[in-house]
Amino acid sequence: MLKTENIKGIIFDYGGTLDTNGIHWSEVIWQMYQKEQIAVSKDQFRESYVYAERALAKQPLIRPEHDFMDVLRTKIDIETQYLLEHHMWHVNELTRRTCTEHVTLRCYQQALEVLKVSRELLRTLSARYPLVLVSNFYGNIHTILHDFQLEFFQDVIESSVVGVRKPDPEIFRMGVESLGMKPEETVVIGDSFTKDIVPAHHIGCQTVWLKGQGWGSEAIDESLPSHIITDISELTQVFGL
Repeated sequence: MLKTENIKGIIFDYGGTLDTNGIHWSEVIWQMYQKEQIAVSKDQFRESYVYAERALAKQPLIRPEHDFMDVLRTKIDIETQYLLEHHMWHVNELTRRTCTEHVTLRCYQQALEVLKVSRELLRTLSARYPLVLVSNFYGNIHTILHDFQLEFFQDVIESSVVGVRKPDPEIFRMGVESLGMKPEETVVIGDSFTKDIVPAHHIGCQTVWLKGQGWGSEAIDESLPSHIITDISELTQVFGL
């Protein structure tokens, strides 16, 4: 059970939490593939998604000045190239590029709608609690926070900068240390049970799991989170705002 009276600081996840309201980014992009009538199976798409994520982790394709549109366009471009090169999608290059741009724009617009709610939530919470962001990201999270007017965090712990990635509990330990609090005085809010809730619980933090549409392969123990929500707007009730 969440002990809100003990909470002195909050650690937020970014991707999948603040920008999609609990929907895994693979599911967001897949939905847009379907709207664009891209004729591939979900298994083929997931293969291309994993390939793109690994490519972005291995190669410095995202630079610090890149905004979120740049990230989406790069990621989806890698996916569609993979599908084409592996003969999973049978279109010409012009069609591939056009569909890539349309999917990118659709994903971006959906994120903007979610961020309208997240922005006001962060504004309200930051007036009461110090906030820290802990994210597996590409080295440009500060650009994204600035562009989306989400600069409510006293510190940002970004995996590509600190050299530690979720689900390593050490990245959450860094967040707690940045707040200057005890783990039990800190609550971690995230959408991934495996990457957010389990490691945060491991170091003694309270946790709020934003249970949404995940990747689909996580082993879940719903007794582990201190609290479970299904919509980020529910945090106003959780914290009595």
